[in-house]
Amino acid sequence: MNTASNNITLKVEGLKKYFPVRRGFFQRIGGWVKAVDGMAFEIEQGKTLGLVGESGCGKSTVARLVLKLLEADEGRIIYRGRDISMSSEKNVKPLRKEMQIVFQDPYGSLNPRMTAGQSIEEGLRILGIPRGKRKERVERLLETVGISARNADRYPHEFSGGQRQRIGIARALSVEPSLVICDEPISALDVSIQAQIINLLKDLQDELGLSYLFISHDLNVVGYLSDQVAVMYLGHIMEYARAEELFENPLHPYTLALLSAVPVPEPGQKLRMQSLKGDVPSPLDPPPGCKFQGRCPQVEERCRKEEIEFYPAGEGHLVRCWKVFK
Repeated sequence: MNTASNNITLKVEGLKKYFPVRRGFFQRIGGWVKAVDGMAFEIEQGKTLGLVGESGCGKSTVARLVLKLLEADEGRIIYRGRDISMSSEKNVKPLRKEMQIVFQDPYGSLNPRMTAGQSIEEGLRILGIPRGKRKERVERLLETVGISARNADRYPHEFSGGQRQRIGIARALSVEPSLVICDEPISALDVSIQAQIINLLKDLQDELGLSYLFISHDLNVVGYLSDQVAVMYLGHIMEYARAEELFENPLHPYTLALLSAVPVPEPGQKLRMQSLKGDVPSPLDPPPGCKFQGRCPQVEERCRKEEIEFYPAGEGHLVRCWKVFK
């Protein structure tokens, strides 16, 4: 997943995170949940990587690993040329303001006892910004995300869901980050509001040069906002490509199945339909060979036995399926 550009905000290599499962009276380890199992991707400055997949595939765990809210078991996390994989909390703390997150739930992510202004101001206060400058920046940020500065003294319950998410975005931007992780930021919102938040994120990226890791299960949204797309399944990336390439030439059976569920805006346009059977296997007991083999409509004996590596399918297009090139 190497690009010709050296202007990389975030690069992840061989990232793994296994959670122990404890059983019995003595809580002995009886197995491991392989939440993230060898992830690799990169995000250029001012660009968006869309990370898409079904619920439970490990997307949010990736976000927490990148932010160092969880420690990776293996792999490297390189932020703006600096390897922070093994950095202590003391060394990572100065980077906190450069990497921020917008959470899925606009209702639960804001402190109900703090006003909108106080929530946005919190990070600035921790950084030691003088009170006068904090107030000025809070008002500017509220206006930037489409909320009147006069509402800074209102509490979360006085805002709609879309407005709360705008406040969450303003809070993330308050410390002037370079990388913002958007973890399903519109899934809890009404459909009528989702487009407004997506357009806001896009406008802010153009204005501020932000890099996004955008996590979602909605390929329509990912395709609109992202420059690159990584399709994730059971802790692995199954296909990785430029957004245009992925939509025009999807190759992995899982990608095809996800795209089949996306409404087609033009009646004459057709996609290669693939159906998904069964449920996502437990990450506690993943299948041998290809992780998708239990649900793949094209499965063969080789798929059940061999660990499938990435195959190149063009410039920057990688697919974890040997049948594509059979």
